[in-house]
Amino acid sequence: MTRKTSHIPIHFAILLIFLLFGIPSNAQHPLTGKVIDKITREPLELAVISTPQSSTTTLTDKDGKFTIKAPTTTDSLTISSVGYAPQTVKAAANHDLTIELQKTQINLKAVVITGLTNNLTSSRTLTSIDLNMQPVKSAQDLLRLVPGLFIAQHQGGGKAEQIFLRGFDADHGTDVNISVDGMPVNMVSHAHGQGYADLHFLIPETIQGYDFGKGPYYTTKGDGCTAGYVAYDTKNVLENNMVKLEGGQFTTGRIVSMINLLTSKAKDKQQSAYIAGDALYSNGGPFLAPQHFQRYNLFAKFNTWISAATRLNASASTFYSRWRSSGEIPNRAVAEGYIPSRWGVLDSAQGGVTTRTNANVKLTTTLSKNSIWENQGWYTHYQFSLISNFTFYYYFPTTGDEFRQHEVRDMAGYTTKIAKKLFVANASFTSTAGAGFRYDDVHPDELDHTRNAQILDIIQKGRIKELNTNAFVDETIATGKWLFNSGLRLDYFYFYYRNMAPAYDTIAAKIFANTIPYARKATLSPKLNIQYTPNALIQFYLKSGKGFHSNDARVVIANQGYQTLPAAYGVDLGINWKPAPRLFISTALWYLYLQQEFTYGQDLIDQPGGPIKPSGRTTRKGIDLSLRYQLADWLFANMNVDLARPKSIDSATGHTYLPLAPTFTSTAGLDFRTNKGWNGGISYRYLHNRAANSTYTLTAKGYFVTDLTVNYTRPKYELGLAVENLFNVQFNESQFEYVSRLKNEPSPVDDVSYTPGVPFFAKLKLAIFF
Repeated sequence: MTRKTSHIPIHFAILLIFLLFGIPSNAQHPLTGKVIDKITREPLELAVISTPQSSTTTLTDKDGKFTIKAPTTTDSLTISSVGYAPQTVKAAANHDLTIELQKTQINLKAVVITGLTNNLTSSRTLTSIDLNMQPVKSAQDLLRLVPGLFIAQHQGGGKAEQIFLRGFDADHGTDVNISVDGMPVNMVSHAHGQGYADLHFLIPETIQGYDFGKGPYYTTKGDGCTAGYVAYDTKNVLENNMVKLEGGQFTTGRIVSMINLLTSKAKDKQQSAYIAGDALYSNGGPFLAPQHFQRYNLFAKFNTWISAATRLNASASTFYSRWRSSGEIPNRAVAEGYIPSRWGVLDSAQGGVTTRTNANVKLTTTLSKNSIWENQGWYTHYQFSLISNFTFYYYFPTTGDEFRQHEVRDMAGYTTKIAKKLFVANASFTSTAGAGFRYDDVHPDELDHTRNAQILDIIQKGRIKELNTNAFVDETIATGKWLFNSGLRLDYFYFYYRNMAPAYDTIAAKIFANTIPYARKATLSPKLNIQYTPNALIQFYLKSGKGFHSNDARVVIANQGYQTLPAAYGVDLGINWKPAPRLFISTALWYLYLQQEFTYGQDLIDQPGGPIKPSGRTTRKGIDLSLRYQLADWLFANMNVDLARPKSIDSATGHTYLPLAPTFTSTAGLDFRTNKGWNGGISYRYLHNRAANSTYTLTAKGYFVTDLTVNYTRPKYELGLAVENLFNVQFNESQFEYVSRLKNEPSPVDDVSYTPGVPFFAKLKLAIFF
């Protein structure tokens, strides 16, 4: 038996070595300060601080703090941030500055391309513009804000969305790392799919900002960051209290409330506390079997300084959702009269229930004027139960193929990170190191054969324990027009699976017979990124790195550790460019090699008889293009075009297509915001036809859908109209290839099944601010 060793001390040893030896000593004494929002008193991250006389530029950190090379007595500082009025102040050496910025209309003329962003991406420029201008109507819309990211819902609105990004059908999050306030959303070894990421516990009105990055290039992002990551931050302070009512077609209704719990005096002391909640009911469309989708959210957040140097940020939330679903309908079901229309249902027992409760605590400590230490701990309790039927009477011709996926999960994690920034001669050094762990206990993870939602047999049942410890170091050197970033990340995994299926379960007995119930694996992920910014109008960058996505614990144990942590190797070559004062362009050529593809129905025991085996190597290459243009002070245009060429390497000739992988997507829109209170926009979503199977003999049909939003906003209230699918286009939102057999059908058929996309859907809202 292999001797068990602990890798956690090694991670923290790396952090200690960094603290002792990682920083140059001959540093200059710079000017420090802080930038805050004038109304909320909250710090502003990534505000640009520049000294025009000496051509020196820096950015604020998450606490709004900045450190800049010591200016001369005649220098002035110019401070700007997207969505805020810029300021110019007199520089004062050896004196801490506090600069208050006032919100104003976005002006793309003020957007500056700087070579100082540590994540080496233009995403913060794009996210600042888009979140200010593009109305967010739901948690799903938060994902759609990411350029090139498409989603599909196919279970009555209650299940996590299917995600498409950079040539990936990432299922429900397998290859996209998603977090909220630093807390992971993805669920490893989930009953329904690896990396399952359900964002419905997030109230969209509480979002302050978001960040994204494409590819495996970021040392702070580990498991699942292959196609990219999305990170959301909730508000620390509410500008005002709010109650909102929404109502629309398909028996849709929603109520939202956000209430400050402390007085304005507490805000002046940079203390805040608020509570937010929402409740939603909808039938989701003209389904013949109503969806009865219900969702309830409660969220609370508290911020305070517990000492002169340490800030406490604590939040808690709970979420409950229940729904029915018509599931996926085979194309032939309507054509051959099995159901009266595409809104019909073949198994009315489909649906689910899920809950999630979170607690999240973060301490941010300023160790010195140029050093910050972050410590964060979080805990989640989660339950999930889903009834589905994809194949109808294929596996079980008499009782049907309906099945239940069920799990109860507790998970917890902790991260510590320290960052230091120093100046040596004409160069700045930003050194970051961190370590942490995540532990998941799933008790049980279960798959049952059901009929009318009643259990007939247990197909798979077990207990999963999964531990991921990690450590990383990251160094960014900015000198002149160049920026160099390198990093190294270490991840260690411990997988455990105990088969608890009854003796009559021959499938589980065969899969897990004579297997050792645990496995261990570690992986190193190096990153190297280079950026060249000749001026404030153009920037060139090269990003490269290795990432990975972990496999499901059941697959790891069944395969005795083979392909436990398949690697992803990627490279981006891109440009950020302002060819005109009000035009911003970001584009990249990219390539990604994946050691093992995760595809739906192959890697997980998610339906009777589903095989457990690696899916083979793949490659992807493509082009991303994003444009933001300000046509007038009140009118903005945006466009994203994303091309990808995904390909299987190990498949036989003629079978090299990756099922459902997007090859061409585009979004664009016009957004307006006037001084008279009118705001909103019109936009489209385009997804091209793509292969539904490996031979492209079946097609997942594309669509072109237009959405409209119009609001009238005043200081005390807001009226709004939102219309999805403005031109009432008939389209299929989610599509899958299944070999299925309908009742009384003589033999199984290989066909595309789909969930119909929502038709014209209008919704009104009224919000009161106080």
